[in-house]
Amino acid sequence: MSTDKTAVDAADDESTFDDEDTLDDSFQDGTDETSDVSRRASVRRKASEGAAALSKPAAEVSAAASTAGSVTASLPAMLVEGVRNLLARPLASYQLVLTMAFMLTAFGLVMVLSASSVEGYSQDGSAYGLFTTQVIFAGLGLVVFYLMLRVPVRLLRRFAAPSMAIAILLLGLVLIPGIGTLSQGARRWFVISGVSVQPSELVKVALCIWGAHLLASRRRDNASIKELLIPLVPVAMLVCVLIILEPNLSTTITIAIIVGAMLWFAGLPIKVFSAFAVSGVVLAVILALVEGYRSQRVMSFLGGIDDPQGAGYQARQATYALANGGVFGVGLGQSSAKWNYLPNAHNDFIFAIIGEELGLLGGLLVVFLFVLLGYIGFRIAHRSTDPFLRLMTATITVLILAQAFINIGYVIGLLPVTGIQLPLISAGGTSTLTVLAMLGLLANAARHEPEAVATLTAGSQGRLARILRLPTPVAYRQTRAETLRDRLDQRRSASGRPAGRTTGRGAPGRVGASGRAGASTGRGRPAEPAESQGRFTMPWKRAKTAEPAPARGASARRPAATGRTRPAPSARAGVDYRGGYPGAGSARRSASPGWRAGAHQPRTPRSADPGRDRPTHGRAGRR
Repeated sequence: MSTDKTAVDAADDESTFDDEDTLDDSFQDGTDETSDVSRRASVRRKASEGAAALSKPAAEVSAAASTAGSVTASLPAMLVEGVRNLLARPLASYQLVLTMAFMLTAFGLVMVLSASSVEGYSQDGSAYGLFTTQVIFAGLGLVVFYLMLRVPVRLLRRFAAPSMAIAILLLGLVLIPGIGTLSQGARRWFVISGVSVQPSELVKVALCIWGAHLLASRRRDNASIKELLIPLVPVAMLVCVLIILEPNLSTTITIAIIVGAMLWFAGLPIKVFSAFAVSGVVLAVILALVEGYRSQRVMSFLGGIDDPQGAGYQARQATYALANGGVFGVGLGQSSAKWNYLPNAHNDFIFAIIGEELGLLGGLLVVFLFVLLGYIGFRIAHRSTDPFLRLMTATITVLILAQAFINIGYVIGLLPVTGIQLPLISAGGTSTLTVLAMLGLLANAARHEPEAVATLTAGSQGRLARILRLPTPVAYRQTRAETLRDRLDQRRSASGRPAGRTTGRGAPGRVGASGRAGASTGRGRPAEPAESQGRFTMPWKRAKTAEPAPARGASARRPAATGRTRPAPSARAGVDYRGGYPGAGSARRSASPGWRAGAHQPRTPRSADPGRDRPTHGRAGRR
């Protein structure tokens, strides 16, 4: 049957083809050979178009692949260029400080809620008790942040000494029974309406401001090393004694870090700084061995005591928590160490909870945030022109970084347990308040960078600044005493007499505050003899090459009768940012042609002098 059917179908096809051929013959009787040629041409064109359509997707795929490869290869370069463009903005430091303060505060609140919920519920019946207190202090800290951001630098320096005196007075009052609160064997807190305040945390901010003001003022007076150390070190020792009487060794260590950072950035000779560092280490060891629990912690860290339930209990439980977290963590809020296995999980050992719940990635994120904050702080210190702001911002940055990495160090087992909190992350109301105050000072200093002052003075304030009604910053201008001292130092340099002692750490371009040129092979080892009285030097003073005295009548000198040398304008001094601090006097003269030519030259008309077209707020006239 199938064979017959196939034969029938073939016969039908042949009949169909015969019919089509018959029709074609009937239609082509009146045509010529041209139609056959055009038909074959159209067939070839359609075939070529079909082949092109088939090959087009492959070409597009290869082009897209090559484009993706080029984008992937240029992605790191694009990221680097984007970061450079971001940092090149005039208000980049200020905006980064605001961002870091908000991120660390928010992250700390989340982790305090996660770490303190179990302990709070077991003690007070509420999982939100400690978290509520932390939120209150974070809100107060933001208010203090705003106040520190608004306060003028001139006013900040004026109240530096009174704030230090008030902080020392509070340290003395907290030791009096009935005024200070005794808790866990230490008298460290004032309890006001159920809220505890720790004055030893407040003294950190006061010492940073007062110490920077003191060193910057001594720089103007060309004070000797002895005169420099006598005001700062005795006051710091008094503060340390009062804190030790509480007792509180961890805060004593932070006070020593503050003073050491100030002395380091002040450019003291290596002998003085080494003596200070060695005495601080010896004192810390003695204090650690005096108390029994401190010595047990140290011996447990060194391996002398192997008691899992004794002095090494917290460190061991923190190690277990970090090991349980692994790389990605067990999840936010899912920690098992906070179920009363790890004491002070919400405070000193909150980094262990972060490592358990968020894993290695969460811990590295915290480290990255603090490293970024350190970079921003040192960037502000490097770009500032005011010596007070430089010292203050550099010291605050070192303090925050030191506290963060000491805390992380003893949690992961690299350091003995000291009780220093993780800034803005650990639960602690007064600590959160003081760290936000320090970040407010950093933001204030960032707004006083020369480029930021120029932008804000021109009226380019952002929407947030207009909402907060932030005042326009005022550029730093040297006082008359500083200007006269620089002129005197340059006269000594030009005459070949030593004007100060080089105290650089071997870095090129660092010389004494007097501006004397000369290479130094090491810190405190000048290449030429120094004066008998050592001079206090700032580390950011640029080296000034000693040049021979110019010829009489040259543009760099006045007439020979006066014998006074004008300092060459620096790169920063050539920029006028619409006046200086109120009451600072005239510091930087206009580098106009008439001024440089000397008194015997005719004055340049105002219209031809580009330097006189600038605003002249607080600028003295010509002499």
